[in-house]
Amino acid sequence: MHETFKITTSGPGLHEITAEVAAWLRGAGDGLVTLFIRHTSASLLVQENADPDVRRDLVAYFDRLVPPSDTPAMSYLTHTYEGPDDMPAHIKAAVMPVSLSIPVIGGRMVLGTWQGIYVVEHRRRPHSREVAALFSAV
Repeated sequence: MHETFKITTSGPGLHEITAEVAAWLRGAGDGLVTLFIRHTSASLLVQENADPDVRRDLVAYFDRLVPPSDTPAMSYLTHTYEGPDDMPAHIKAAVMPVSLSIPVIGGRMVLGTWQGIYVVEHRRRPHSREVAALFSAV
């Protein structure tokens, strides 16, 4: 069983897709769902979904870790023609996951109480992102 989720982001941040994936898996039985984001400037994360401060703090941390290319500390970057957020977005996607594997039991993902699945948008402007999903039954 496979699906492609189309996610519209509103700019940088964590965009939760847990409900969409859970609805697709309903009744799927036992197995493993693999998710893969089909982009080089966005990532996937399993992260806390209770306190929005966690998402804000993560974005702030990664922005400090990899600032825009127009920041003097990033002057060594050469891939800058797509804007000051593009190469930093590629760097963030290189160090964060672009795929996830989550166990499924009885058609439900075995996520922790406060865990959610997120598309992490690293670019400044909104984008349309695709997440490929494959459910493999056991």
